[in-house]
Amino acid sequence: MTTSKRIADKKIAKFQKNITRRGSVPETTIKKGSDYPVGPIVLGLFVFVVIGSSLFQIIRTATSGGMA
Repeated sequence: MTTSKRIADKKIAKFQKNITRRGSVPETTIKKGSDYPVGPIVLGLFVFVVIGSSLFQIIRTATSGGMA
């Protein structure tokens, strides 16, 4: 058997092995989904803006006597 034939046979065997293993993905390569879509700084800024604006609205309503 020539060298090129042996190399070709190894490649074919590796390819055939991959075909028979399709669909059986190991658990370690599957993403678990524990990562947040936004970072903690962006989330903190959003919470600060929402809570801050609601507090500002409450204070403004209280000081104007309920008539905004």
